[in-house]
Amino acid sequence: MELKGSFLQWPADRPVLSRAIALSLGALFTAGFAPLGLSLIVMLTLVPLLYVFNTVSPRDAAAHGFWFGIGAFLAGTYWIYISVAGFGGAPWYAAVLLLIGLVLIMAAYLAVAGWVAARLSAGEPWFLLVVAPSIWVLIEWLRGWLFTGFPWLAVGYAQSDSWYAGWAPMLGVYGVSFAVLLSATALLVALLTRGKQRIAAGAIVVLPFLLGGILGRVEWTEADGPPLKVTIVQYGISQDQKWQREMLVPTLEFYRGETLKARDSDIVLWPEVAVPSATDLMEPYIAQLGNDAEAAGQSIVFGILEREEDRGELRTYNAMLLVDGQKRQSYRKRHLVPYGEYFPVPQFIRDRFDMEYIPRNDLTPGAPEQALLVHGTSTPLAVAICYEDAYGAEQLYALPDAKLLINVSNDAWFGDSIAPMQHLQIARMRSIEAGRETVRATSTGISAFIGHRGELVEAGAQFEPVVMSGRVQPRSGGTPYVSAGNTPIVALCLLLLGLAALRSRSGL
Repeated sequence: MELKGSFLQWPADRPVLSRAIALSLGALFTAGFAPLGLSLIVMLTLVPLLYVFNTVSPRDAAAHGFWFGIGAFLAGTYWIYISVAGFGGAPWYAAVLLLIGLVLIMAAYLAVAGWVAARLSAGEPWFLLVVAPSIWVLIEWLRGWLFTGFPWLAVGYAQSDSWYAGWAPMLGVYGVSFAVLLSATALLVALLTRGKQRIAAGAIVVLPFLLGGILGRVEWTEADGPPLKVTIVQYGISQDQKWQREMLVPTLEFYRGETLKARDSDIVLWPEVAVPSATDLMEPYIAQLGNDAEAAGQSIVFGILEREEDRGELRTYNAMLLVDGQKRQSYRKRHLVPYGEYFPVPQFIRDRFDMEYIPRNDLTPGAPEQALLVHGTSTPLAVAICYEDAYGAEQLYALPDAKLLINVSNDAWFGDSIAPMQHLQIARMRSIEAGRETVRATSTGISAFIGHRGELVEAGAQFEPVVMSGRVQPRSGGTPYVSAGNTPIVALCLLLLGLAALRSRSGL
């Protein structure tokens, strides 16, 4: 293929323009995710980037990956500024610095992906077919836990409504990412080759998609017991009003009042920290809820700050309580949000900030593995608070015992941005992976009932009170992903990269 004089030479001949295009492609990449949900855009924006990886030096490939990452994470996570400055009370410059810092770190991951892909493929498209999906997925996996992790915008999440999602019960969201990257790289190979090679590459383009469609029809889990009636209660109060002293009584009255109207429900679910106070200050109210639940024969599950003294130190947890009049059960959030629920710097640095917006005392994370909340005697619940559900593997300890997934959040922090829609998309992927229905309650939306295949059964409105009820089916059994987690897909990627590295060293 003759490329002289073609725009295909821009990565080498016009580096500034080429990097600007990479930046634009990164921003367009985010259109594949909620709320637009143009899943095909993800693959189409990756193809030009993969072409660059295959045709320039590792250093230039890293630069293009970096600028693609800048575009993607600026466009896809700008809402961090809203949560930090708009609702967190931090000065605008601190919020900008935090956002830029995160974007630079995330872009650096993609720079590494570009360097490795270019180095190991050495300009050969068929080797890129092995290397690119493997390094991209490993990078997604690494950024999902390294330095507390930030797994947002993993390619697989954009496929919650496509046939590619059928890979999720097998290999999790990273397996979905691998399938998409394999198709995207094969498309590039088909464009760069001819004859039988083009036909073979074309077959590989569609194969992961078709197999995903077949896998998506498999019933990995089964109904277990009668359906439960669940009611979600969402107050819809904005973050800047939630903690105002004068709003406490109206908040408590709203949640209890709407719960009393749902006496025929088996479970009533309130959002994360629906009660904007601590357990030691709310004992009479909690006891009242227990009495209400016992009289109705139901479980009330709600968010509150749980405080207890440990060796003379008062510890505060972001918790979900389940009360039914017989017992009180508690789940404590394990994966806290940096700069939101804890401030990861020494105390002397905190003291230099205005304590109005920087917390002096961190929340305490819950134990890595906790007893499951149980409705009645036979329905264990797997609970994820806020963005804990973005860390799919962390919830696997609760499976396959849990028969229902519970996700609560306070997405009011993100205002009227794309973040609540992205978060809902992530919650849907958790249902697909586990083969379980999800009940999701949020402070200002989007509260939802999600089916065991990730389908959106019903969603509530945002920024207003919502009370909605639905029938949910407890399920038992386990998907392959529940049994093995991320180990198979990570092992596959490491194996393929190892073989590519050996081939590169031997010069074959």
